[in-house]
Amino acid sequence: MSVPVPIYGLVLAGGASTRMLRDKAALSYHGKPQLEWSFELLAQFCERTFISVRAHQAQDPVRAHLPQILDQLEGKGPIAGIAAAQATHPDVAWLVLACDLPFLTRSTLEYLIANRDPSRLATAFRSSHDGLPEPLCAIYEPASRARISAYIQGGKQCPRKFLIQSDVNLLDQVDRRWLNNANTPDEFRAITGAAGTGATTRTLRVQYYAVMRERAGRNEEELTTAASTPAELYAELSRRHPFALTRDQLKVAVNAEFADWSAPLRDRDCVVFIPPVAGG
Repeated sequence: MSVPVPIYGLVLAGGASTRMLRDKAALSYHGKPQLEWSFELLAQFCERTFISVRAHQAQDPVRAHLPQILDQLEGKGPIAGIAAAQATHPDVAWLVLACDLPFLTRSTLEYLIANRDPSRLATAFRSSHDGLPEPLCAIYEPASRARISAYIQGGKQCPRKFLIQSDVNLLDQVDRRWLNNANTPDEFRAITGAAGTGATTRTLRVQYYAVMRERAGRNEEELTTAASTPAELYAELSRRHPFALTRDQLKVAVNAEFADWSAPLRDRDCVVFIPPVAGG
């Protein structure tokens, strides 16, 4: 049985951000530029990680300090970045990631890598909106290089259509929001609460035990959320999982200490909802 080739990471950061009216790579959802946050997340899973940029962006302050692969094809969009990465390192798989995915978590990439099928051209998620392949959070195997090159030479440039036409391992998203993005100022404000609500998103780790684990179908998960208290977080999780217990039947702990349901949550907190314990 052959051993899968290594995975290198590529964050696509060469877009013009025309609809956002400012650089999407510089937006902050997690207390730092989204490009930097995405790079650091991806680097945890890949042997080497790069960002994809166009030549005139190389010295941009948001991009200059990160390892880069320059697009070689002008006007081709994201597929140019994928092709350039494959040309630079043709014998590895590439985990390609758009830089504008604020709801992405470690769990997203863990699930993608755990379900990778190296015998296919790529492994990707289905869109939670239309069921079509999501090309910008996907693993492209070395065998896809020649196919992508021929696709571009044929005058095509849509990576989604490439995946539709290819032998791809498609995965359902565990969290329907994982690959939601923001393309306009209004969408950015809706995510960050910048319109005056004062709300911000934070990444939390939630651990499950006993009946909570059975209902959630997992031991833990990481999610990006606007919930600012355990009460808000439990309400959100109850919409996603079939939790039958009320807050009165649970205790909550934050970072291994019992907490009030109204306690403020901070980025990277670990939250546990503790069900009743049977026995005396």
